[in-house]
Amino acid sequence: MSGALLEVRGLTKHFGGGAHPVRAVEDVSFAIQPGEVLGLVGESGSGKSTIGRLILRLLDPTAGSVRFGGDEIATAPERKLKALRRRAQMVFQDPFASLNPRLRVRDIIGEALDAHGLARGRRTERIGELMETVGLPAAHMTRYPHEFSGGQRQRIGIARALAVEPELIVADEPVSALDVSVQAQVLNLMQDLRARFGLAMLFISHDLDVVELMCDRIAVLYLGRVMEIGPAEIVTARPRHPYTQALLAASPKADPDAPKLSRTLKGDIPSPMAPPSGCVFRTRCPYAMPACAEVVPPLRDAGDGRAYACILDSLPSRPEVA
Repeated sequence: MSGALLEVRGLTKHFGGGAHPVRAVEDVSFAIQPGEVLGLVGESGSGKSTIGRLILRLLDPTAGSVRFGGDEIATAPERKLKALRRRAQMVFQDPFASLNPRLRVRDIIGEALDAHGLARGRRTERIGELMETVGLPAAHMTRYPHEFSGGQRQRIGIARALAVEPELIVADEPVSALDVSVQAQVLNLMQDLRARFGLAMLFISHDLDVVELMCDRIAVLYLGRVMEIGPAEIVTARPRHPYTQALLAASPKADPDAPKLSRTLKGDIPSPMAPPSGCVFRTRCPYAMPACAEVVPPLRDAGDGRAYACILDSLPSRPEVA
């Protein structure tokens, strides 16, 4: 963890009180080094977006630590968060909903500059530079969001995030709302920007193929808990957790001749108001045994740069599913 830009320890978020709160995030830990891209992948309802918002303190955590550049964020007072929000920015899933439809693009991007006292005396020039950086003509800064396509609106959102020269971008499903033909263009842009500016990213997605393409490391999340985390090429080539196996088997590029759990996971993800005891994945796991209901498996070092949360030392051959 030495030298990490972002360190998350025991991060937990419960919504509501009483005997059955919504356990959205439970005891999540990871780190991101400067310039590194960590992918956070899992099904809808696994807590991915909640983690992104907790890191930027758009939500307050129930428990745990979030340290950015060595400074504690989880418990910092609001007046101290302004500096964080210059160093860490978010790119949202829906590019139209995240842009104020009443503002011209120059004012959408300019808001970030104004809030942090940047580019005084050359505001218009800086906005033009940012638009051209994301592949949009500077002359279009006087237009409104509805005058752009979905992919162009996401480029505007990225330009807004870049305006304050952040060190970390939290990208929350940044291409899932876009047409397939546009997704690759936006992903290529984000890869170029990462290389150009040395950006670190938390890249959130339900699509393991996209995460594998974009990220140095992958954290696989299920019902608010990390099931497996490690280098992308190792996690995707030799998954140790049954849930990671299932996600890979459901991938469109999965080998149709290879043994597989199923093209889709059976059943629905359980309610975070009443998660299963022990391993939260056990109700959908083909290898579940009685002991799985009794203990929450900790992340175990696999000895190859990654860790996984399963009581099995190795998985049996994956069963064929008719």
